[in-house]
Amino acid sequence: MIEFRFVMGDLARTSFAYSPLQEAVYSLRAWREPARYPHQRPWLRRLGPAFRRQDTELLGALIAPHLWIPDFLTPRPDRPRPAFARQTAALRRVPPELLAPEFTAAYDTTVDRLPEVLRTGLADPAAFRHRIADALESYWHDCLAADWWPRVQSVMEADLTHRGKVLAEEGVGGLFTSLDPRLSWDGEVLTLAQTNGHGYLPWPEADIAIGGRGLVLVPTLFAHGAHTMIDPGLPPLLSYPARGRATISETAPPASGEALTRLLGAPRARLLSLLTEPASTTELAHRLAVTPGAVSQHLSILYDAGLLTRTRSGRSVRYGRSELGERLCGSDDSAP
Repeated sequence: MIEFRFVMGDLARTSFAYSPLQEAVYSLRAWREPARYPHQRPWLRRLGPAFRRQDTELLGALIAPHLWIPDFLTPRPDRPRPAFARQTAALRRVPPELLAPEFTAAYDTTVDRLPEVLRTGLADPAAFRHRIADALESYWHDCLAADWWPRVQSVMEADLTHRGKVLAEEGVGGLFTSLDPRLSWDGEVLTLAQTNGHGYLPWPEADIAIGGRGLVLVPTLFAHGAHTMIDPGLPPLLSYPARGRATISETAPPASGEALTRLLGAPRARLLSLLTEPASTTELAHRLAVTPGAVSQHLSILYDAGLLTRTRSGRSVRYGRSELGERLCGSDDSAP
């Protein structure tokens, strides 16, 4: 069992963020054990040639047995949407004396029993930080940045929108439970009940005092349940499975019903069917593998017809189905 203890003001400092460095590092789990991540398999096939040109010996060794990862590779985001380059620059400044204890903690062993690439690197940990950062930057730019990460961002933004809706409708307790049903909130303590599911080692028992530092909630595509850092003394973070992570491999939404397609035309019917949750033009374009301009034109027509609503979220406009749009999709779904 892991307990996060809140005092006055801690709940107000609880926030959401997502981390490109965390997702890049976590994605290495899929290369190590692809059967655990079936929705990533199309990407693994597509990116296989580019991945094999990377420093695969080192990248593979960053993931310990049972898929544990050293904490310094997945730090708490310092802002809601940090840039990957900012995060790898911080990685290069990690105190070198942290590397050996964090690798041995992740591997649950001693330095002399670590994989050779780690033992060799840890002989000069200051230089090894840069080799790790170089390997992750190459992997990011060659395999992830152009196409994979924009789709991940779409999932993350949709998740954050959904969590805001849950908070508004169900309160803090409902929000925490929506992240993982093993989470419970009694008004002062957030408890994560431990289970040894999915082949992971159970985390050690931990009693974590938030202590004015705030708790950051971080969605990820590569977890089957909520989890935290190996070292409970680090700034509090709770990662949880992103809602909609199964959509990462979609190049188009499921085919729309025949009646809806005849009424609206295939592109607009697909858009309307896809909008089970509000999304931005850019997110929809990534999901459909088309240009934002093409999506924008169809969204405008659907909005003018009264089938969509739109709301501003920061600098982004998000579209959702109106009541009429919901009725159209509902009647279409029930058609023979």
